[in-house]
Amino acid sequence: MANHASAEKRNRQRIKRTTRNRAAKSTLRTEIKKARTAVKQATGAAEAVKSAESALDRAASKGSIPARRASRIKGRLAAALHKQTVAAKAATPAS
Repeated sequence: MANHASAEKRNRQRIKRTTRNRAAKSTLRTEIKKARTAVKQATGAAEAVKSAESALDRAASKGSIPARRASRIKGRLAAALHKQTVAAKAATPAS
């Protein structure tokens, strides 16, 4: 238990921050999962990846996740989307 007013305030701030970050991370995980699923199924992948990138940028700007982690995940999503797009073009007969 906090013994000083400043420690009590820090505890209140910690609780608010933890709650906010937990909600942001949960939303972020959902967006990333949707994007990865869309890339695998090749349905609406570009829009899902764009939405996930936006969510990653939002979380990184608020400090919920580190900026480098956001960048790394965005790069991996973009690479997967590109790979899927190239494979789809190669599978389509050129006429």
